[in-house]
Amino acid sequence: MKKIINRAKAPTPKFFKVLRNVGLALAAVGGTVLTAPIALPTIVTVIGSYLTLTGGVLSAVSQLTTTDDKQ
Repeated sequence: MKKIINRAKAPTPKFFKVLRNVGLALAAVGGTVLTAPIALPTIVTVIGSYLTLTGGVLSAVSQLTTTDDKQ
């Protein structure tokens, strides 16, 4: 558990910072689609849920990626 916390606090490479931000944007768009105040077709709701899931996973994995300066 301590390793995961240390990885989350470690510096993230620039490429993965960009991916993290893209993931956060995807999750935000998916969440907006899912919480729309109007009735949407089923396919749009399914796409929104996939966007939210993909964005969350992309952000989490990108945040836990660190550089290995030992090489």
